[in-house]
Amino acid sequence: MEKLLIEPKNSLINQSFNAKEIEEPLNGDGFGVGWYNHILSPTPATFKSITPAWNNQNLKSFAPLVKSTCFMAHVRAATVGVLGEVNCHPFQYKTILMMHNGDAPEFPKLKRVIRRELSDELYNWIHGETDSEHLFALFIDKLNQRIEHETTTAEVMADALEDMVRQLEEIKKACGVTDQAYLNMEVSDGERTVAMRYISKPEEEKPLSLYYSEGSRYECIDGACHMIPAEDENKSVMVVSEKLTDIATDWKQVPVNHMVLVYKDLSIQLRKIAL
Repeated sequence: MEKLLIEPKNSLINQSFNAKEIEEPLNGDGFGVGWYNHILSPTPATFKSITPAWNNQNLKSFAPLVKSTCFMAHVRAATVGVLGEVNCHPFQYKTILMMHNGDAPEFPKLKRVIRRELSDELYNWIHGETDSEHLFALFIDKLNQRIEHETTTAEVMADALEDMVRQLEEIKKACGVTDQAYLNMEVSDGERTVAMRYISKPEEEKPLSLYYSEGSRYECIDGACHMIPAEDENKSVMVVSEKLTDIATDWKQVPVNHMVLVYKDLSIQLRKIAL
C-alpha cells in the first residue's frame, strides 16, 4: 500500500493537499482505503477517517505492512453530506467497492426520485448523505438485476454502470436539472474492475481527468517510481485520477465518456459509454 499511496511524487497523499489537475487542489475532508485478501475472504477490508490523509498517523503506520492484489483509495473534498466516516469513500456493498470523483448536479432535487427507484434492500442499505452513495446503490440494483441471469463479469459491471448513468440522466430531465453530471466512478470486486470517465455534455466541457497504466509492477526505489514493462508471469494495472509521476509513457488517458474494463487476468479493454 505504501508504494502506491505514499511514495510516488504525486501520490494520493500529496493529492490530498496539492491536487494538480482539478480547480480545487485541497481534498482534506477525510479519506478511505479498501483492499482485498481473497485467501481469507471475498469481502474487502476498509479503513476510513475524517482526518486529512496527509496527517493520519494510522495510515502512515499500517500502509507499509499491507499487501494486496487489489487496492482502492480516495481522498475527499466534500460537496454533499457532512464531514463523517459514513460519507467517506470507498463505499462497500458485500464484495464490491465503489468510489467517485465528481457530482450529480442539484442533488437535493434528484435525491427523492433516486431513492424512490431503489429496491427496499438498497434503500435501507444507504447510511450517508452523499450523491455518490446513492448512485452506488442505484448501480448495485442494476447489477443485481443483471446477475440474476448472468455471471458477474467486467462486461456485466460495465452494463450496470451504463444503466445507472442512463437512469440518472432520465431523472435529471424529469426534475428539470440541466447542469453537467461529472461521474468518474470505479467499481471492483477485487478480481475485476470497471472505471468510468463521464460527463453529460462533453461538447461543452471536459470531464475530470482519469488515467490508466499497465505493466508488470509499479516499483518505487529511493523515491523514483516507474511502471515496469509487462512480463508474462506478472501483471499490474492502475487507474488514477492524476498521474502519480511525470513519466509520460507510464500513463494513458481514458477517453471522454469511456470506461476502462480490467479483467480477472488483468487484461484491459476500453469501451465507449452508450446511452
